[in-house]
Amino acid sequence: MSTGNNIPENATACLALADGTLFFGRGFGATGDCVAELCFNTAMTGYQEIMTDPSYAGQIVTFTFPHVGNTGVTAEDDETADPVAAGMVVKWDPTASSNWRAEAELTDWLKTRGRIGVGGIDTRRLTRAIRHAGAPHAALAHDPDGNFDTDALVAKAKAFSGLEGLDLAKDVTCAQSYKWDEQRWAWPEGYTRQEAPKHKVVALDYGAKRNILRCLASAGCDVTVLPANSTAADVLAHNPDGVFLSNGPGDPAATGEYAVPMIKEILNTTELPVFGICLGHQMLALALGGKTIKMNHGHHGANHPVKDLDTGKVEITSMNHGFAVDADSLPSGVVQTHVSLFDATNCGIRMADRPVYSVQYHPEASPGPMDSMYLFERFAEAMDARA
Repeated sequence: MSTGNNIPENATACLALADGTLFFGRGFGATGDCVAELCFNTAMTGYQEIMTDPSYAGQIVTFTFPHVGNTGVTAEDDETADPVAAGMVVKWDPTASSNWRAEAELTDWLKTRGRIGVGGIDTRRLTRAIRHAGAPHAALAHDPDGNFDTDALVAKAKAFSGLEGLDLAKDVTCAQSYKWDEQRWAWPEGYTRQEAPKHKVVALDYGAKRNILRCLASAGCDVTVLPANSTAADVLAHNPDGVFLSNGPGDPAATGEYAVPMIKEILNTTELPVFGICLGHQMLALALGGKTIKMNHGHHGANHPVKDLDTGKVEITSMNHGFAVDADSLPSGVVQTHVSLFDATNCGIRMADRPVYSVQYHPEASPGPMDSMYLFERFAEAMDARA
């Protein structure tokens, strides 16, 4: 084993960056190692929703908020069946849960689901490094005995291909179509079922979060979810009143190889309302003739201010994306509707003459603020107008 970089006593986890920088801490969850892009998330709550968000495929998440684990985990808060993020990095070791909804401890939940965590890391230093140099490739290892081949871990990080050019939607999409009628959580009933839907919606699953589907159901939609590689014929066979393009991970240009032709056909042959979120926003932009670019460190958090250019209103939003739509590439007839007040990147578009629109952020508030819930109602109103 290489110990060229002295391993601190009692260290049971190692985070190795591709540039050779090493961070040591205390491991929890599963043992072993993983390799991914390293990002940071600034949300103050919702670690379970973040870890199970399919948009985090191929990424290790650094949590800037130190109190992780204090609300435990509950199956109700999973955004998909199992964690999708490769691992998690936190400043303080996860605390014991203290919440009436908790069904299990975070550390046990990660262990049974094969995800690695590390505590005791200087997350402020790590976050500053990511902001300065961009999201690095990293290897994360957990060994209770503290045996680490640091040279091998750095080599694994260097060998990681990165997210550019990767179609990760195919790895997180559903294997076959299914119906969805569960609505948003509400006290005291919890999750209820949509029993009187008004609109038939086909949702393309590029890595859809459950709470986004719940918001569609709560807006009066009868939702049918289709795999990411579905064709326009597959979509139209359900005779939908509207088409929804979900969030998801990876390089939009790669997923666009099969998704963009489908969206173009929908736009060229129908007048259906179309609504996209996150990767779905990027897919729509590509279908309309725009381009996407890789960001330095992306947007990951629940406190991102976004300005609605149509109304002048500023919304606080939840975001998770490492690629962005290049606003300068948008063609005539496509209007930029929202921009980030952090860095002026594009956060929303619409067609000038049709009910076709999308946003970069996650308006379903899981986790995060509820400022943008109106977008689901807008989608329903667009379908009402065509009825």
